[in-house]
Amino acid sequence: MSNGASADVLEKGTAVHATTPQEAVSRTAGYPAAARPSRIGNPGTLGLFSFASTTLMLSLYNAQARGIHHPNVVVGMAIFCGGLAQLLAGMWEFPRGNTFAGAAFTSYGAFWLSYATVQLPFTGVRAAYTDTEEFAAAIGIYLITWCLVTFWFFIAALRKSVAFIALFGFLTVTFLVLAIGDFYLAVNVTKAGGILGVITAFIAYYIGLSELLAAEDMAVIHLPLGVFPKRVA
Repeated sequence: MSNGASADVLEKGTAVHATTPQEAVSRTAGYPAAARPSRIGNPGTLGLFSFASTTLMLSLYNAQARGIHHPNVVVGMAIFCGGLAQLLAGMWEFPRGNTFAGAAFTSYGAFWLSYATVQLPFTGVRAAYTDTEEFAAAIGIYLITWCLVTFWFFIAALRKSVAFIALFGFLTVTFLVLAIGDFYLAVNVTKAGGILGVITAFIAYYIGLSELLAAEDMAVIHLPLGVFPKRVA
């Protein structure tokens, strides 16, 4: 094979699969070899780091770290990092044949863009609610909806890896707790949701770093994700 790539013959009569250096590193580290139908690099780290950074900021605000009670500073991150960067990561995952990552990154990119839309004054969304309790209840329904979306991703992650199960499991519970905090205007419950969000963010950072290191030929360390072996038909 050219470029030093090795070939694996899967079965008699099947096509030969060329293994790139990045895929070889991934296999030796215990990662499943990703399908590479195009020359697009793995956008997973971009999506995960963008998600983790925006989630970390908002979660610290929800936990009222440093006495912060207003989440307005996160709006810029929600538009450009959590929103646009994740949306692009999702669009790049689809041509690589990764439906799960493409759907997840695109969905949560849309989540952050929609969250920013609610918070931006010129949209008039927040100003339309003169009753604080009504607005909190509306946000609670918004969060419950995303709790359901996240739970569907959690179901799909059950045969992927321990790391992804932890990520979507914690994120599901985070949305649920934050929704309860809004429904009952319970500040301490919202703070608990913020703490859960911080944990979720660091799990996403871990997975993102793991994928980044797996894509490097000379990585100093590889972080295991607890990948489950594929079922043999």
